[in-house]
Amino acid sequence: MDHRLYFALGDFLANLVVGVLVALAVWWIVTPGWNMFVAMFAMMVLGMILGMIAFMPISIKLGAMETMVPLMFTGMVSGMMMGMGEAMMTHSLAEAVGVGAVAGAGNIAFMWIANSLLRGVTRDGKSSADA
Repeated sequence: MDHRLYFALGDFLANLVVGVLVALAVWWIVTPGWNMFVAMFAMMVLGMILGMIAFMPISIKLGAMETMVPLMFTGMVSGMMMGMGEAMMTHSLAEAVGVGAVAGAGNIAFMWIANSLLRGVTRDGKSSADA
């Protein structure tokens, strides 16, 4: 993951947008008549597919490997969260947007923290994130 401001903001905005779009798609599809677990699994798959579709144009500017996993993960989590929530009770449009935004922002934060922790310290004592 690139640490330049252009890429950091691009990653954040891309995940925020995908999270909101997936949550809106799920909000439109799922009703309280759905089984909660069926809604979770079905919308998880839908979220990953929508994340993969959204990844294609976004990867042109931000890079393929840097965007594919975070966007598909965001789509998956946003779909699961909104699918389970919508199967329990109806939500407003604003609530759906909020769930998607939280999923997108939370997932990219998780990805950045995990990436920084996994890089660790190299043999010469320097953090590999500084390299």
